[in-house]
Amino acid sequence: MRLDVLKAMNAARRERRAGVMVTRFDDGSQRFVEASGFAADPLGERLDQALRMGKSGALALDGVEYFLTVQAPPPRLVLIGAVHISQALAPMARIAGLDPTVIDPRTAFATPERFPDTPVVAEWPDEALATAPPDRYTAICLLTHDPKIDDPALVLALRADCFYIGALGSKKTHAKRIERMRALGFDDEALARIHAPIGLDIGAVSPAEIAVSIIGEVVASLRRKPLRTEGRAP
Repeated sequence: MRLDVLKAMNAARRERRAGVMVTRFDDGSQRFVEASGFAADPLGERLDQALRMGKSGALALDGVEYFLTVQAPPPRLVLIGAVHISQALAPMARIAGLDPTVIDPRTAFATPERFPDTPVVAEWPDEALATAPPDRYTAICLLTHDPKIDDPALVLALRADCFYIGALGSKKTHAKRIERMRALGFDDEALARIHAPIGLDIGAVSPAEIAVSIIGEVVASLRRKPLRTEGRAP
């Protein structure tokens, strides 16, 4: 591997920027293309597809064979609220390859005993996320039902490029949430990014079932794969 390609990949990895290394089989030439540069690359559409699915592999196009090496940061799942749903969701997230963190300023709930093997941050969301700002490989779930806790995280999520934002609550609760966000200056396009009520509509009732519905919606958003019920081709 050329030194400049290796340096570019290492720099992107440190800063949680995704990209794909393109290697031509016939001459061994290589280049690293960051996601922000896909549109200008001749293989841009194929690079985007490979990155979206998180799969490296061979590609043949116009008689030329390539190998695409996908480099993407581990997707993070930030759970706002040390609640029962979070207790079920955190281990599911790890199984699915997500890196979960629980944030809740209520120290009676945000304890390592309730969340074994999961980082727990007993701080207000805006304080906790200041040290690890959300990015395009971050999903945020708002689960407390308390605007004092959920809203600061929502504001940061809407200002960032999170791939998923989900919020627990009824349609009435969400309507009030939207009103609060409009008052802070967010427009319809930004607010449409919020999945609410959170999770796929599978008739979930228990915390574990709700966690299943959430993890399904998060993965679909990460891979940007339309659901069959949306009537679009994958």
